Amino acid sequence: MNAAGQRFRVLAGHYAVCRLNPDAPVPTWANGPFVSVTATRDELSVICPAERVPDGVQGERGWRVFQLVGPFALDEVGVMASVAGPLAQAGISLLAMATYDTDYVLVRESACERAVATLRSAGHTPVD
Repeated sequence: MNAAGQRFRVLAGHYAVCRLNPDAPVPTWANGPFVSVTATRDELSVICPAERVPDGVQGERGWRVFQLVGPFALDEVGVMASVAGPLAQAGISLLAMATYDTDYVLVRESACERAVATLRSAGHTPVD
């Protein structure tokens, strides 16, 4: 598959990106239709629906999740660049992540409509 002309969908809901101490257990509130938990020696990062995050947890709410419709081979080149490049040129910041099957980008809620328009202009197609 060519990296240009990706299909993407904007997942329902509003998400939060949270930071916990590196030795913290995965919290029980880290659940929902889209969740990412990444543990490093420096932090435990949790991305999940914003309404699930308790008050007092360090994080930022107000993110939307864009799913690039895969699956993509792990050695496929240029998938993320085909999305990240146009968004960067439009001045839209993103948080990129990948799973075994596909790639995701998170953009701030305030930039969601502009991000969709930017990706359309770059030849990508939104799907339901």
